[in-house]
Amino acid sequence: MVEAYKKLLDCYEDVRKKTDFLPKAAIVLGSGLGDYADQVKVAAEISYSEIEGFPVSTVPGHAGKFIFGYIGQVPVVCMKGRVHYYEGYPISDVVLPIRLMKLMGAEVLFLTNAAGGVNSSFHAGDLMLIRDQIAVFAPNPLIGENIDELGVRFPDMSTVYDRDLQEVIIKAAKDNRIFLQQGVYAQLTGPSFESPAEIRMLRGMGVDAVGMSTVVEAIAANHMGMRICGISCISNLAAGMTANPLTHEEVQEAADMAAPNFKKLVTEAVKGMEFYS
Repeated sequence: MVEAYKKLLDCYEDVRKKTDFLPKAAIVLGSGLGDYADQVKVAAEISYSEIEGFPVSTVPGHAGKFIFGYIGQVPVVCMKGRVHYYEGYPISDVVLPIRLMKLMGAEVLFLTNAAGGVNSSFHAGDLMLIRDQIAVFAPNPLIGENIDELGVRFPDMSTVYDRDLQEVIIKAAKDNRIFLQQGVYAQLTGPSFESPAEIRMLRGMGVDAVGMSTVVEAIAANHMGMRICGISCISNLAAGMTANPLTHEEVQEAADMAAPNFKKLVTEAVKGMEFYS
């Protein structure tokens, strides 16, 4: 058995000892959505540290726990804080939570993050629907022996972000008068912010927003057949686009300011989704 798969099954067994909750949707809460659990009718909580062998978040603003409950009538599991590659974990550990939520029963993965704006028409506080993605220097989580129990060796990536779910998000934004940008998101490894030269490279590649997460999670979820959607909160304009140096505090502050619309959009979009299983 592939070691990463054994670890995944061990974590799943440990979670099932603590809760039998069956989510339909999995939501990864990025910066600015740390207190989103307030929107959820909570049924159970499990700290990552309570799960044997599970990676633990070390980033400020990432609490590090699973929240199980309901958004409207939809049963969900929320990651209150994600695991990043730059924290020093192997890429298999970074995507382990995504795979685990799929095993729990989630068929939809809703990814959120704080991102730097690469598109010059974006502004801090904008929300961006992720239409497509690019991985730059971040290792593919499917490298190595394929875990056949999870998916095929060579998964198609033509429509990573489900078009029907995108339309649900667009409608939710329109109905709630929330301005919504759309674009391509790129993941770099971090933890350093990108250089101005890297931002020029990304702009030339057609990238609209950049961050340090999300893409590898979407690859792993796509491999397992999940339906995926995502929203980025543009927390700042990227390096070289303004005269100001970038800081994590700036990112967190802008994400917090955008949080009310961010929370509203996620909530209304989840309520509007259809679930097939």
